[in-house]
Amino acid sequence: MGNCWSTVFRYKSSRDEDGDGNKDVQLTSGNVHLITTKASWEEKLSEANTEGKIVVANFSAPWCSPCKAIAPTYCEIANKYPSIIFLTVDVDELAELSSSWNVKATPTFFFLKDGRQLDKVVGANKKDLQRKTAKMADLSLKS
Repeated sequence: MGNCWSTVFRYKSSRDEDGDGNKDVQLTSGNVHLITTKASWEEKLSEANTEGKIVVANFSAPWCSPCKAIAPTYCEIANKYPSIIFLTVDVDELAELSSSWNVKATPTFFFLKDGRQLDKVVGANKKDLQRKTAKMADLSLKS
């Protein structure tokens, strides 16, 4: 299945535990793979194609408040559905890749099968993300 990456971003907050104005936000963990290069993106898509798996790709940014707000939910969903490959792509680090997928807002979640888009969620809509991921999990069981 490959390595899982854990990434923590720091951002300014008016309220936090240690009073320094910074707060850690975990954008990837467990079953969420951090994509930092086009090669790692292609590798994960190839792995998914070979294994007949669905991919959920989260195009986000560490400075994006909605991205930070939905990150814990995304990680929970990823851990609930180990048969799906979950990716997080930093739109600033991989601007060309993000443009090629026509990402206009963050977060944007793409549901992919065989490298093709099946569905997407634009924005930090937790219920929509949960519902569509459950639908994709059902679809992968029927395949």
